Amino acid sequence: MALRVGVIFGGRSGEHEVSLASAASVMRALAEAGHQVVPVGIARDGRWLTGGDPLGTLAAEARVTLPAADATGSVKKALVERAGSAPVAGAPLAHLAEAGGLPTGLRRELDVVFIMLHGPYGEDGTIQGVLELADLPYVGAGVTASAVGMDKAAMKGLFRAHGLPVVEYVVVLRREWRARPAAVAARLATAPGFPCFVKPSNLGSSVGISKVRTAADLPAAINEAARHDRKLLVERAVAGREIEVSVLGNDEPRASRPGEIVYAGEWYDYETKYAEGQATLRVPAPLAPELERRFQELALAAFRAIDAAGMARVDFFLEGDRILVNEINTIPGFTNTSVYARLWEASGLPYVELVSRLIDLALERHRDRPGSA
Repeated sequence: MALRVGVIFGGRSGEHEVSLASAASVMRALAEAGHQVVPVGIARDGRWLTGGDPLGTLAAEARVTLPAADATGSVKKALVERAGSAPVAGAPLAHLAEAGGLPTGLRRELDVVFIMLHGPYGEDGTIQGVLELADLPYVGAGVTASAVGMDKAAMKGLFRAHGLPVVEYVVVLRREWRARPAAVAARLATAPGFPCFVKPSNLGSSVGISKVRTAADLPAAINEAARHDRKLLVERAVAGREIEVSVLGNDEPRASRPGEIVYAGEWYDYETKYAEGQATLRVPAPLAPELERRFQELALAAFRAIDAAGMARVDFFLEGDRILVNEINTIPGFTNTSVYARLWEASGLPYVELVSRLIDLALERHRDRPGSA
């Protein structure tokens, strides 16, 4: 059945450019599957853009607003070019440009929404709450699971409560660091110690993350993470293999075959993730059958622990023979070459079918809402 599918992209987070690239791929797949695509852009200042070519508009804006001093600027520019060079004909709607909630009249135009917003204000439950209030079906996790999946500290605390193995970590508040830097530094030198990673608790795509090798590197790393969030995560640096598993489903999810991320750099930073040729995905990962099954079991356990829905990618470390759950991403990168899609491709589910299945899961979940029976 052909549906009128809204694809929301852009947003106010540091992952704006990644979102544009993901949305371009999703819109092409939806059109190929026979659906009518309604592109819905959100500018960096919160304006909603529909009608015309919101993707092209935001891509053009991004080209001229990328800071010259941004170390990842060349990678972001490449992502924007990828999105801007792949126009998709959208359904005609009146142009709307408003900040805040769902634009007036949009609810009547859509059957379901595909959220392609990464990071805060998109992956953290905020847009999901807006769509819940509008009674619109949408792809992916609900408000609670999205919020927990975005907040690394809350996520890891919930994983621990469910008995999942996680990397040792400490939570630091920005206010605490600014008020007592020496005391915080002394505490972190003891646990988790060095080397470690300092991360904003609520951000993705490795934005704001630094590897800290010695105590002298700590202040700059904490100050960088504190630019992005009031709550910071400091965790032990793991020297091990990086394994990822895609999960698909609602109450009866299934896991893809695991893949392994291999790269020459010191760690999986923004440039390594998104620049062409920086990282290689080995899929399926070279793992013994019993170890592959264990990764799949833990991926499903992590998915259920936060009560996720629709889709998620679960990232792991393999340290010797010890598996550690790193994090869950409820709206992973979604181009047809992104890890999430490639793992399903290797598991027998092509990209266009994957996108269609996610639409079905969104409608199924909406039917299961209280009062819908």
